[in-house]
Amino acid sequence: MRRNCSLLILALLFAGMPVVAQQNSLGDGPWFYDTYSPAAKIKVSVFAKGIKNPFGMAFLPDKNILVAEASGNLRLIRAGKLEDKAVSGIPEVAKGATAGLMDVVLHPDFAHNRLVYFTYVKGGKPPKGEDYYSTMAMGRGRLNEAETALTEVKDIFVADAWSSVKGGFGSRLRFAPDGKLFMSSPFRRDPVNPQNPHSDISKLMRFNDDGTIPADNPYVGNKDYLPEIWSMGHRAIEGITYNPLTGDLWASEHGPQGGDEVNIIRKGGNYGWPLVSFGRDYDGSRVSKVPVMEGVLLPELIWVPSIATSGMMFYTGERFPQWKNNLFVGGMMKGRVPGTGHIERIEFNSEGEQKRESLLVDLHQRIRDVQQGPDGLIYVLTEERNGALLVIEPAQ
Repeated sequence: MRRNCSLLILALLFAGMPVVAQQNSLGDGPWFYDTYSPAAKIKVSVFAKGIKNPFGMAFLPDKNILVAEASGNLRLIRAGKLEDKAVSGIPEVAKGATAGLMDVVLHPDFAHNRLVYFTYVKGGKPPKGEDYYSTMAMGRGRLNEAETALTEVKDIFVADAWSSVKGGFGSRLRFAPDGKLFMSSPFRRDPVNPQNPHSDISKLMRFNDDGTIPADNPYVGNKDYLPEIWSMGHRAIEGITYNPLTGDLWASEHGPQGGDEVNIIRKGGNYGWPLVSFGRDYDGSRVSKVPVMEGVLLPELIWVPSIATSGMMFYTGERFPQWKNNLFVGGMMKGRVPGTGHIERIEFNSEGEQKRESLLVDLHQRIRDVQQGPDGLIYVLTEERNGALLVIEPAQ
C-alpha cells in the first residue's frame, strides 16, 4: 500500500498535477505513553474533532475554547463539543496555499472588555498583471455574551508586507506581561525584505493594545526603520512564549530544510535571515555560505533536519511537576517526510539545553499549536483537514 502511494505521487508529479500533503487518520484514542527524563506516564485523549486546518486557539474564562481555522472561520468548542456554526464577524480572508485566519488571543482584561485579537490574510487590489494581492492584518473585535459573534470588528494594524504570492504566511500573537502585544509577520521567498528596515516582512512587531506604536519601541523616531519593528531577520515566527525563570521572550522560527530555530528575542536584535542559516533550501542548496555572522544573534536551539516548528510553550502548571519549566515545541513534519509530526519536550539545566524527547510520534499528526490550559493540562492542535484538539494528562 505504501509503495502504491509513492508511485501515485510520482505519477502526479510527472503529470504536472498538484500533490496534496498526506493526511493521516487519528483514530479515537485514548493513547498511553511512558515518557522519559524524568519518567511520567501520560494519557492522550481527543478533546474535540472536526476542526479544519486549525492554526491557533484561546481559552475563555468559562472553559470554552476559541479555535482559528485557516479557511477563515473562528470556531467555538463549548463543553468539549465543536459548535456547528462558526463565530460570526471575522473579515473575509484572502485564501492561498497557506493563507487565511491565523492566531487568536484574548485581551489580558477580557473578563471586563471581552476583546479578541486575531491575525488574518487581508486581500487588496492586485497590481496590473497580477490576479492576487494580500498582506497580513491584525483585527480586533468584541465577543458577545453568547459567544456566537464578534462585534465592533476592525483592523488595528495592516502590515507593509503586500505580495502577489499565494503562500509564505504564518503569524502569532502574544500579550506581554506589561500589556504590550507582539505580532509576527509573514515570510516571503524574498532575499531582500527580511533585512529591509522599511518592510514588515519577516519581522517581530510590538504594539499597544489598540494597535498604536509604543513609545519605547527600539526604532521610534528613527526614519530609517518602521516604528513597529521590535526585531528582524526572522524567517517565519510561528511560536511565541515567555521563559518563566528569566522573563525572556522566546520565539520558534520555521526554517527551510533544516535550520529551524528557537531564539531568545532581544530588543532591536537581528537574527540573520537570509544572510545566515543552518539550513538548506527546498532544492537542497545551502541558504547561506556561513551559519553565523558578526552582529547576528545566535539561536538558542536549532534542528537539522527541520521539524517544521510551530506553536510552543513553557510548562508552568502543577499537573506535571516533573515537567515544570520544560519547553514544548510543536512540529509538523521531520525532514520533509509526511506523517512525522510530533511534539518536542526540551529540558534545560543551568548551562542551557540538556535533553530532548519526542512525544506523540506514532499519531503521525501535524502539530500546529501546543498550549497549557487553565487546568494545568497540555492542549495540542493537529493541523489536518479533519484536525483535532488533543489533551495530555497524567495517566494516573
